[in-house]
Amino acid sequence: MNSSTKTENLPLSVFCSCPDSMSALRLAHVLIEEKLAACVQVLAHMHSVYRWENKIEQAEESMLIAKTDTLHFEALRKRVCGLHPYATPEVIAHPIVYADPKYLEWLFLQLA
Repeated sequence: MNSSTKTENLPLSVFCSCPDSMSALRLAHVLIEEKLAACVQVLAHMHSVYRWENKIEQAEESMLIAKTDTLHFEALRKRVCGLHPYATPEVIAHPIVYADPKYLEWLFLQLA
């Protein structure tokens, strides 16, 4: 493989809604302990409106935001899906396009 075909390891923010802050915190601890994320933030008391099984639903949830990289994303996704209480958990990754270089250095170091 030459340098033109290598995939660059990019930092990611991964969003995952959870039914409550306790389940989000449990997932956060697993992701940190297993070095699948460098940092996980839990935002409590989010209101979600969504369609599920042809009905409009509304729920209070918590949002988990995990900082990881593309090398760890698939393992993180599988771990979240295996532990999550929802049948179809939300696991959405967004690339971190701009960040402080010292923060990115710290992030990658935590995942090494």
